[in-house]
Amino acid sequence: MLTAMMQLECSRRSFLRSSAALAGAYPLVAGWLSARAGESGAPLVAYVGTFSSPLRDMLPTQVDLPPGNGRGIHIFHVDRASGAMKPAGIQEMGTSPSCLAVNSAGTRLYSANETDRVGETKEGTVSSFMVDRATGSLTLLNTVRAGGAGPTYVSIHPDGRFLLVANYFGGSIAVLPIQDDGRLGDAVDIKKDAGKLGPTRATHAPANSFAFSGHDRTHAHMIQADPSGRFVVHVDLALDQIYVWKFDSQTGKLSPNEPASVSLPPGDGPRHFHFHPNGRWFYSIQEEGSTIVLFDYEAASGSLTARQTISTLPPGFDGSNFCSEILVSSDGKFVYAGNRLHDSIGIFSIAQDGSLVYIGEEWTRGNYPRSFNFDPTGNYLYCCNQRGDNVAVFNVDRAAGTLKFTGQYVPVGNPSMVVFVDLAKSN
Repeated sequence: MLTAMMQLECSRRSFLRSSAALAGAYPLVAGWLSARAGESGAPLVAYVGTFSSPLRDMLPTQVDLPPGNGRGIHIFHVDRASGAMKPAGIQEMGTSPSCLAVNSAGTRLYSANETDRVGETKEGTVSSFMVDRATGSLTLLNTVRAGGAGPTYVSIHPDGRFLLVANYFGGSIAVLPIQDDGRLGDAVDIKKDAGKLGPTRATHAPANSFAFSGHDRTHAHMIQADPSGRFVVHVDLALDQIYVWKFDSQTGKLSPNEPASVSLPPGDGPRHFHFHPNGRWFYSIQEEGSTIVLFDYEAASGSLTARQTISTLPPGFDGSNFCSEILVSSDGKFVYAGNRLHDSIGIFSIAQDGSLVYIGEEWTRGNYPRSFNFDPTGNYLYCCNQRGDNVAVFNVDRAAGTLKFTGQYVPVGNPSMVVFVDLAKSN
């Protein structure tokens, strides 16, 4: 009996030593697996959308400042181990493809071309591309009207059959069918925002702020389906409203939910939002108020109930700031919020009830961070510094949520958004 007990104890200690060794080696193993994924020669590809108007002197209007430094959609191959980006081509476009969306198979890419007009018509466009699964290069499939001027956001409905478009300068949203070959059809539904504009002074503006951006006319800024695809959510910055629509997956038609919208504090200006992986929490970032609002989301009814408001800025901040992007980490532990003018990414931990706790911020190493995104592993964050003409690369501490600059600046004129396609993964 004693011998058996001793053997059992030795086995237990051996198991614990092995477990500890494996846990300590996890980052090395993960790095090795990541490197192995690229040994086939299939790269991890990054696509960077830009403000790019080489013919801007001929255009009757401008959609953003400073415009035109980009050349279209810039393509990079990404080193999986270091996060470094190597130029791999450019899809030349003079129409400011500022927002990009990739289908789940990584075979099609869509761009919102943030232009004010097509010929004499005051309307922007949306383009579809085929992704070369060997190199990541793009082939234009077609370009269609966006259903409004200055399309600033596109997202793909979860069933993959429709593209959702938010037209910032048109104050409208549109639903475009995606055909079997990836081409886009004409809009099957267009909704125009209407209502009372919010004030020029945000309710939650930081002390001594002069921040004023979009309360001059209706501005649809983001649109996305909820995880189930039964509802579609969009925000209008100028109306300080978040709208919820019922979605008909057969026709692509939208109908108002009940209630049809929720209000944000006057002047705060909802810009972007992100669902938590659990589908029950919804985080909205306000451009002029510099806040994040946590909503409880009821998936069965599509209803939103506000529960917490927190500043995106460090305590004691005075002056002007414009918020931009908001992302929830894939593990659901942290929220990241973009601050333009302050030029930082605010970092928040997520408590067990979904509420946010401010951890700190990281300087973006550039001017006017318009958006940022994680690579597929979540180990790197790429920040598009729009007016700094670069993409800055950061290591992500997955346990603490903090960011550390890698020292890598990727030169891109007026970058707006970065998305990834891993060509090592099967379709």
